[in-house]
Amino acid sequence: MFEILADYLRVNAALTDKELEQVRAHSLHKKLRKKQYLLQEGDISNFNCFVAKGCLRLYNVGSNGTEYILRFAIENWWMSDYESFNAGTPSKNYIDALEDSDVLLIDKEHFNELVMSIPKLQDFVQRLENRAYTASQNRILSNISDTAEERYEKFVKAYPDVFNRVPLRMIASYIGLTRETLSRVRSQYAKTESKIM
Repeated sequence: MFEILADYLRVNAALTDKELEQVRAHSLHKKLRKKQYLLQEGDISNFNCFVAKGCLRLYNVGSNGTEYILRFAIENWWMSDYESFNAGTPSKNYIDALEDSDVLLIDKEHFNELVMSIPKLQDFVQRLENRAYTASQNRILSNISDTAEERYEKFVKAYPDVFNRVPLRMIASYIGLTRETLSRVRSQYAKTESKIM
């Protein structure tokens, strides 16, 4: 499984074989079954997780029992509860597998050491963080200013690989809609798309 991460880092961070060996030395392969937790509320997220195969979600459970989806992660995406990871505080969230998955974990201490000792990795992580902040800001803006139809269309266009792999109720949660509203929006969207074709 490490070869998947190695290929990813060769392409995206231009790491050398020697640098990749440093990363390999601190990477732990873990298999997750569908519905298996990687993180539960109250745990401290002390790892950064690279998804080699499968699909994960980060979510919160509200006081009324409602699940609020914060993120999805599929192949070649990273996942952690970054608030817990950065602050070293107990997580308010859960991470579980939506499919049988293979992930590579790098614990916080070694991840930080790698980032400090490999300048190209540090630059790459900075770019990832900047993209994540931008995506988060855009999502907040979309959720407070876009119509239900616009939110759905943006999700479908931005994440087609995720769209085809996760239940609709989770997509509804992620874009801040009820299941009923999403059903109505999907019906209208399908009619619009068929007219275009």
